[in-house]
Amino acid sequence: MKQSTTLKDIIIGLSDGITVPFALIAGISGAVSSNHIITAGIAEICAGAISMGLGGYLAGKTEEEHYDSELHREYNEIKTVPELEKQEARDALAKYRIVKKIQDKEADDLAKDENQRVKFMMRNELG
Repeated sequence: MKQSTTLKDIIIGLSDGITVPFALIAGISGAVSSNHIITAGIAEICAGAISMGLGGYLAGKTEEEHYDSELHREYNEIKTVPELEKQEARDALAKYRIVKKIQDKEADDLAKDENQRVKFMMRNELG
């Protein structure tokens, strides 16, 4: 998952990083000398790289903080409202048309291992 996200970010960054300098150079090519065009293109590439880098970093950091917050919330809910969490596990299993008897057994089994239960709920509630 991490590799596909990284590849997607690289492709988007490259397409943006290549398109904008070409558009800038095409736009100013008739108005200024060639030295100024090269300088403007280099300045735009540097500014774009900084902007895309910061944007990607901040987006990643925000996503990481959101995940950590949800993980903490899930552990807290297991301690404070265990029966509600068991019902949420049953509901998640019901989406797969698993019969009630097996839903109950699996929810009970998940309740025995806090870490497995949290992994299951994170996957099923947050995807």
